[in-house]
Amino acid sequence: MATSAEKDFYLDEFHDKTLVFSIGYRSLAGVTARRRLRAVVADLVRHESRVLVVVGDAPLASSTEGKLRRILGLPPGRVERPSRALGRRGDAVVWDPDDVEESLAGIWQVLRVRSLGVVFHEGPAGHPACRIAERLRVHKLVLVDPAGGLVERGSRRTISFLDEHALDVLLAAGEAEFQGLSRRRALLGDIDRVLAGGVGSVNLCRLSGLARELFTYEGTGTLFTRGAYWRVDRLGIDDFHEVERLVERGQKEGLLKPRSPREIGELLLNGFGAWIAGDQLAGIGALRTEPYLAESAGEIIGLYTITRFKGEGIGYRLVRRLVEEARRMELSYVFAVTTAERAAQFFRREGFRQVTAKAVPVVKWEGYDEGRRSRAMVFRRELD
Repeated sequence: MATSAEKDFYLDEFHDKTLVFSIGYRSLAGVTARRRLRAVVADLVRHESRVLVVVGDAPLASSTEGKLRRILGLPPGRVERPSRALGRRGDAVVWDPDDVEESLAGIWQVLRVRSLGVVFHEGPAGHPACRIAERLRVHKLVLVDPAGGLVERGSRRTISFLDEHALDVLLAAGEAEFQGLSRRRALLGDIDRVLAGGVGSVNLCRLSGLARELFTYEGTGTLFTRGAYWRVDRLGIDDFHEVERLVERGQKEGLLKPRSPREIGELLLNGFGAWIAGDQLAGIGALRTEPYLAESAGEIIGLYTITRFKGEGIGYRLVRRLVEEARRMELSYVFAVTTAERAAQFFRREGFRQVTAKAVPVVKWEGYDEGRRSRAMVFRRELD
């Protein structure tokens, strides 16, 4: 579940932004499903996001309209065809595939004056939602699909991320079929066009995991992003609160040792971050040198990747950047200390060798928690 800090972070990201949701009418048959959608939409609207919900396979009947209004928290009203919605202060539009421009104009009028609008479509919702997101260049498109995110071939592991370049490879002739995604090729093609059209990102997930997908570091589906996949750079003062959140989470998971505000400040001043899609901080790490200058050594500290990004190569990108920084500073070696076996395996793969506590500066152990030290594994890498 999301912590309040995580949820607030994402809600801040979506503030004054437009999100388009695509969902099938039949997916809202159960009470739990309806509550899930309404809760997510209500959170976004309360935090001043603009939300457009595109409902597909929706019978255009008054009972359908009334039900959807209750689900989304809309007041009683009347759904209009686009040509009759123009200039009105309504909140619902019928998607007309034979007059796309008129439909888009009606949607534009809704979002000019409303924080929440709904689009009804008698066919599947996916394609109209993609057209709307692309033409309006919205911040995010959320495709709610019973099949959820993409799954790796031969396993049940959900593919957490794909940038537009990786998506292009997947869409190459025969590749989607090889990966077992032939039934989703058309959807992937729509997503590719949406990203190329300027939409910031696309989420593909089940309704049951919608809140976790949007408001947590874990995610449940697949996030498609535009532009460069990764960027590793120095942390800045404006990253401070987000770094604090990541450190707090790493401490709760037992992967990072407890740190005082002063130590977190040191991590920030000497740290690097890995960003995805330009603005999502996915991992952090720092190079501590000041206590070890006499031995020309540096310590890799605070290395942490948020849950959703594990296995995506963030850790090695951060470590390689920190090693580059150590070489720039003409240090003799770098070292790292961990109590987690998974982290130990990672450092071994990155060319570190396990050593005794005596192989690193003695000052490292001054004031170090004895219980943690008894479990600590020490790794060292020489710099040529």
